[in-house]
Amino acid sequence: MKKIFQLILLVLIASPLYAQMSDAPNRSEGEGPYDRLIILGVNLIDGTGSPATGPVDIVVEGNRIARIQTVGYPGLPINENRRPKAGANDKVIDATGMYLLPGFIDMHAHTGGGAQGTTPEYVYKLWMAHGITTIREPGSGNGMDWTLRHKARSEKNEITAPRISAYISFGQGASEQIINEKQARDWVQMINKAGADGIKFFGASPKVYAAAIDEANKLGLETMTHHAQTRVVYNNVLTSARLGLTSMTHWYGLPEALFEDRIIQDYPLDYNYNNEQHRFEEAGKLWKQAAEPYSEKWNAVMDELLELDFILNPTMTIYEASRDLMAQRRAEWHEKYTLPSLWKFYAPSRISHGSYWLDWGTEQEVEWKNNFRLWMEFVNEYKNRGGRVTLGSDAGYIYKLYGFAYIQEMEMMREAGFHPLEIFQSASLKAAEVLGMDDELGTIEVGKLADMLIVDANPMANLKVLYGTGAIFVDNENNVKRHGGVVYTIKDGIVYDAKQLLKDVENMVQTAKDNENFEITQPGVKY
Repeated sequence: MKKIFQLILLVLIASPLYAQMSDAPNRSEGEGPYDRLIILGVNLIDGTGSPATGPVDIVVEGNRIARIQTVGYPGLPINENRRPKAGANDKVIDATGMYLLPGFIDMHAHTGGGAQGTTPEYVYKLWMAHGITTIREPGSGNGMDWTLRHKARSEKNEITAPRISAYISFGQGASEQIINEKQARDWVQMINKAGADGIKFFGASPKVYAAAIDEANKLGLETMTHHAQTRVVYNNVLTSARLGLTSMTHWYGLPEALFEDRIIQDYPLDYNYNNEQHRFEEAGKLWKQAAEPYSEKWNAVMDELLELDFILNPTMTIYEASRDLMAQRRAEWHEKYTLPSLWKFYAPSRISHGSYWLDWGTEQEVEWKNNFRLWMEFVNEYKNRGGRVTLGSDAGYIYKLYGFAYIQEMEMMREAGFHPLEIFQSASLKAAEVLGMDDELGTIEVGKLADMLIVDANPMANLKVLYGTGAIFVDNENNVKRHGGVVYTIKDGIVYDAKQLLKDVENMVQTAKDNENFEITQPGVKY
């Protein structure tokens, strides 16, 4: 069984989906860092969970925040005596009435691969256009060397890209199949020396899994697991946390830890994991097999995970089409910003991962709506009891577009019960804590690195203003207009025009469409 799973993993990593992409081009976008950058009159949401305050002026010197100064009160004139004096060589951004937040951190952010036809420039610009200045790359599907090279180039700002925290899929780059504890420990030591930040597991045989987690903890490497159904019988979320695993992604393995009257999911007798329709349809029935919310079992599992300081990274948005396929397939940004190759990858297929729309209808969507309700209740209560929850998107699959999907995850967290300030805290400070970067990133504080975003509307009142497409409103003359969209993304003190980054993506997509004479159509329909 061990050898079979190792072979499956090796085939997955070698598949066209994970075919290595070309390198990102040298950076030609962004200005700075400046000796002195002054941002005037902005409303500040600092990422700590504190309420918005403003107007404030913020001074950045080089790549660090040097001063945060309150300069007035809402509805009253600015107190000019409090303002920093701009010199002739200072860069000044008038952000009067806008909102400034810490740069967002996407904790489940794949760069794409061969089957999707994406390029790093395309993906990076979509992320940066949505204020995402840091990502956790779970699995490094383009290869460990590729990911670590781009991590280094991003750190030096040689490319237009978020900071990259590189997690390596367990076993990737090994010279042989890992079937014992020594091999597991040797592999962990190898990736640590190479410069990896953590490990992504899909599960493994118990002794190998335990040894790898133990070695990672000794070396200070973070660990996360997608508790795949093929391995969850060995370790669910709770048993993994007891071994020292630091975080989970998605939700597989959590309902299994909450089972009371069974050990194995109630699979239909004709179930086949390689059948994507089976896999995702039955996943939508999993939470109702778990203990009832607030029951003794439910509380006991939650309390132990809290005691272990275990981190949840739900990525609810990647399953959102399961409860409303049409809404996600027809999302307004696909027309301008989804590459033809990516659109084809999303299409119903018996081969492509996550393209399970073989016979998807009302019954499946109702099951998933109920599934989400139970899942969201656990996640929100976990946060309420002090547990750490972070934001991730896992975009590139299931009609989820990079950048846009991250904002959709925020909307789903709001639906789950998170206050917008709790969402922004999870998107910045909580994620920075998990990555071990909270001394430098995650909040807007003097001395920290200047990673931030500026949006021209209030994101607390309407998270939709964070989408690149903005939000709709009607003015006093009954004109339908848009507002929102990130105006500036600032990473390491370098100022990027977020709307221009999005325009660059639009041009890439249009060029690809022109070259292929391509037009988006809906599956099974010819226009």
